[in-house]
Amino acid sequence: MTMKNDNLITIGEAAKILNVTLMTLRRWDESGKLAPVRKTPGGHRYYRKIDVEVLSSEMFQQAYDWVIKGTEIPNNYYCQNSSVFNTRLIRMETEMLNDPKLKDYFSLIVSVAGEIGNNSYDHNIAHWPDIPGIFFGYELKKNQIALADRGLGILETLKRVKPELKDFKEALQVAFTEIISGRTPEARGNGLKYVRRVISKGQINLFFQTGDAKLNLDAGSSELRISNAKDNFHGCLAFISYL
Repeated sequence: MTMKNDNLITIGEAAKILNVTLMTLRRWDESGKLAPVRKTPGGHRYYRKIDVEVLSSEMFQQAYDWVIKGTEIPNNYYCQNSSVFNTRLIRMETEMLNDPKLKDYFSLIVSVAGEIGNNSYDHNIAHWPDIPGIFFGYELKKNQIALADRGLGILETLKRVKPELKDFKEALQVAFTEIISGRTPEARGNGLKYVRRVISKGQINLFFQTGDAKLNLDAGSSELRISNAKDNFHGCLAFISYL
């Protein structure tokens, strides 16, 4: 298996980010909490950087606890409607404009976050199971963005037009690869297919979970890495990191 080096880190680098020992990481590998994506014949372990960032992010943990446990979230992370979300998205874009390192691709980061966030509103109108709105947070110093909703989830949403879908893994595959709606595509692309195209051009990584399935998209690759998730919940959870 070959991967872009920018997407992989060593076990030592992972331990430093997470502030744990190498022995702890080896135990996490055995328990399934965090498994390396590559083990060399010599025993070296390499981790997907975004997997480590997800575990180390307090902001992501707040989003995770909200979708899993329904815990309260700070008001500055909660967007009760799309108007609030898009206002905060514009604020994030304005802050990114002041970072010279992002001048060539900040608009792509904003559009990916916007696509994921607005999908939550578009597909849950009048169908929110409990709490309407989304979690939206960003930490520009860490190059991280987190989004989450307690909506119906991708499987339930797509079953309206593809009732033959059996599970969340199939639903993720369809959501990121097939155009199944008759509506005219938006100017910037079509939903999560657009997100995949942007990520394939480099610079942005994505972790995405819905139900009991999760997906990784690595910067510079269009390959979907879909696997089973430890937890199951209705709604969606996304973590964006950029190089």
